[in-house]
Amino acid sequence: MSLPFHPSDGDPVALALRGFARAHADLVELHESPAHLVARHRAPGRRVGLVSGGGSGHEPLHAGFLGRGMLDAVAPGRVFASPHNTQVLEASRTAAGPAGVIHVVKNYTGDRINFGIAAERLRLEGIDVRRVLVDDDLATDSEETATGRRGTGATVVVEKLLGAAADTGIGLSELADLGTRFAAASRSLAVASRAQTSMHTGEPSFALDAGELEYGVGIHGERAQKSVPRPPTEDLVDRMLDEIIAALPDGSDDVIAVVNGLGGTTLLELYGLNELVRDGLDRRGLTVAGGLVGTFVPALDMAGFSLTLTRMAPEWRDWWASPAVTPAFPRTAKETA
Repeated sequence: MSLPFHPSDGDPVALALRGFARAHADLVELHESPAHLVARHRAPGRRVGLVSGGGSGHEPLHAGFLGRGMLDAVAPGRVFASPHNTQVLEASRTAAGPAGVIHVVKNYTGDRINFGIAAERLRLEGIDVRRVLVDDDLATDSEETATGRRGTGATVVVEKLLGAAADTGIGLSELADLGTRFAAASRSLAVASRAQTSMHTGEPSFALDAGELEYGVGIHGERAQKSVPRPPTEDLVDRMLDEIIAALPDGSDDVIAVVNGLGGTTLLELYGLNELVRDGLDRRGLTVAGGLVGTFVPALDMAGFSLTLTRMAPEWRDWWASPAVTPAFPRTAKETA
């Protein structure tokens, strides 16, 4: 990857935020000190504001999902770094509805700490707040991992379902419980054949031997716990699907399937992967009730992809299919088998 910024330019996040807000001025508004973005439009019946955020370098997550039907405000951190708690606080003050605010938080230590501090300050101000923790990454589902599963690709699914539910006027506690159910019904796994480019050196952040694959990478460019010989793509997808499905909770045979690029993967490749995923799910007796294909939660320009499955409850179908007017979420529609 040839980065457009010179190393002497410093952190590009502030410039990117201004450019993003200018490109989507009809949908979002930027506040620069402390940095946060706010949706210009929300459903009139929404009683609970939805706030998310996290490190930059994962665009369009989260700012791309600001708008009617999804998020009300976002706190963006520096590249691969948590936002400061003052950013979360200001975003939450702006977004809070008459019934309070929900924080959608990916399971990373910095995010949990800073959203937690902001939540305590909000409660002192009399604003009710609840947290929905997204922890879908199978690669860190181990007793050896002190923090538990990371929050990765399922964040988009949670934000979409939660936003649609919030638009119906559901109250704070019920909405938070729903969000927790959405996250619990989701599992993800990611692989990569090339590391992301370091913004400091312009070189890959880690090296892989020819013919190897990192099986279980994170969205901050974290290496997997193991490198594996690269198998044929259909075999790789089958292995990933077997592991993800085995980890899903029991329930219906309907799933949301997300094929997500990690930044350096073309749509040609992602659509090919989607065909393999759909065929694999068909063979396993699962029905795709909703799907996404594209780059939604990248790690800068890492060459790889993640798969996310969410086991659907029947009453979630309409929430997935409801319109979302945001910079990045695609048109949704009810799908049939």
